[in-house]
Amino acid sequence: MSSCDLCVVRNRAICAALDAGELNALNAIGRTRKLTAGESIIWEGEDSVLVANVIDGVLKLSTNTEDGREQIVGVVYPSDFIGRPFGGTTGHGVTALTDASVCVFSRRDFDAFAREHPALEHKLLERTLGELDRTRRWMLLLGRKSAAEKMASFLVEMTERLGGAGCRIDFEHPGRRILTLPFSRQQIADVLGLTIETVSRQFTRLKNEGVIDLPSRREVTILDFDTLVAEAG
Repeated sequence: MSSCDLCVVRNRAICAALDAGELNALNAIGRTRKLTAGESIIWEGEDSVLVANVIDGVLKLSTNTEDGREQIVGVVYPSDFIGRPFGGTTGHGVTALTDASVCVFSRRDFDAFAREHPALEHKLLERTLGELDRTRRWMLLLGRKSAAEKMASFLVEMTERLGGAGCRIDFEHPGRRILTLPFSRQQIADVLGLTIETVSRQFTRLKNEGVIDLPSRREVTILDFDTLVAEAG
């Protein structure tokens, strides 16, 4: 049995378009790599030498200004694809926010495989267009939404995209969802274009209004998801 057969994101990743024989061929050119929180796998400005599927964990896409400030420009979750196929320079770094597991391929090997398997190329195009749509929505969030709408939108996206231990149902209260955030308050502020003080105020406001609870610094319990969605605009 290949590692593809055991992969927990097998039916959601770009390789879902492949049959058993094609999966075996893809498995032959890939390898699983474990990352610890804070470990980078791709560096900004370097040649694209690898691509990867995220199996488990959460990673950030970030770029740095000339004076050394970091800006988080995206977040990837299990089943997402990272790297730049078909050559070019990487425009951002990729670093694990949590312990993570990725399926890594040499970019040249992956490019050759994709050219021989149109279904994989098609799936990759679908993913690219989906990422473009998310980027456009994020531009709206950063450019037009209020601080309250930004925070609500952020929590809704976390609820929808975090899997496994990252977002779990409260079995004592099935309508509630418990998020384990991979971000610090400062990182949330960086992602949303807010100050850390504003982020803290928004968390407190949502808690006081009964929309969320904050059992710990990194945990958020969604008490009223419909209200959160409405507030996200």
